Amino acid sequence: MSDPLEFTGERFVPGAAGEIWYEHWHRYHFAAGLVAGRDVLDVACGEGYGSALLARHARHVTGGDVAPAAIDHACARYASAANLDFRVADCTTLPFADASFDAVVSFETIEHIAAQEAFLDEVRRVLRPGGLVVLSCPNRAEYTDKRNVTNEFHVRELYRDELEALLAPRFAHLEWYGQRPGFFSVVWPEQGEARGEIFEVAEDTADARLPGHSRPLYFIVVAGAIAGLAPTLSVLADRDEWVYRNYEEVTRAYLALERERDARAQSDAEIEARLAEALAERDRLRARLAASGDAEAERERLAGEVTLHRAEAARRASFRWWLALPLRRLRNALTGKAPWV
Repeated sequence: MSDPLEFTGERFVPGAAGEIWYEHWHRYHFAAGLVAGRDVLDVACGEGYGSALLARHARHVTGGDVAPAAIDHACARYASAANLDFRVADCTTLPFADASFDAVVSFETIEHIAAQEAFLDEVRRVLRPGGLVVLSCPNRAEYTDKRNVTNEFHVRELYRDELEALLAPRFAHLEWYGQRPGFFSVVWPEQGEARGEIFEVAEDTADARLPGHSRPLYFIVVAGAIAGLAPTLSVLADRDEWVYRNYEEVTRAYLALERERDARAQSDAEIEARLAEALAERDRLRARLAASGDAEAERERLAGEVTLHRAEAARRASFRWWLALPLRRLRNALTGKAPWV
């Protein structure tokens, strides 16, 4: 088992919180039933979790990614799957022979590259006749335009007509599906098989799906004299998405508060640093002033001594001092003082 890859925001990894968790796991579960029993190429497989999920249903799965670190991680983490391997592969120059796979899966890849035509040409080349492609990308009108956000990792997002213009010349038949995480009310049957599907996964076993839902918050019962009602799966979606928009607003407000807190902490740290520097400069000035005061006192002391010496020199230069000098020397000799004083 290898260490988890870091979630940078560009590549999903299991455990990354938020709506991205729902989006990525749901796509692979959706594709798993379509590629059962086939030889599959998972382009831009990243951490490898999706390739491993597909391998539970497919005959064989090859995960390809341009990042060697991701491939090394996937090889180590999912080594126990006998029908799964990983290869370093640039999606615009796939290192596989023509007609190598029955199905190609590539989720959230095309918007990350500029050479989108070359990528789809390669997908078409490695696909066998009658093969299947399962591809996803953001809808620019909803993902970016309406939400007024920019994903720094996306090179070229596509509108529906732009994506269709890329796919239609290369693939004869297109079936379109939409995906959108949100808040839903779901009604499902406890008996029988519903038209459509409902399943649940858990974070620690996100690659394993269980049918139905194990925790209903409410029960709805249809009772009568006869049986045989067709099981029905019913999903009510919020057209205006007011709950979801409120959730986004709260999330943005929370993130803004976190950024403000971090900025304030940084500002406080800068203020503390400037204050510490100012206090240090104050101490240096005080030291210089103290040193300057000591020098001034010494200068004044020396100036006093110079004044005294000058006065004594002036006194000794007088005629009276020299006239009394012999008498002072005799007195000093008698008293033991220096004879020249």
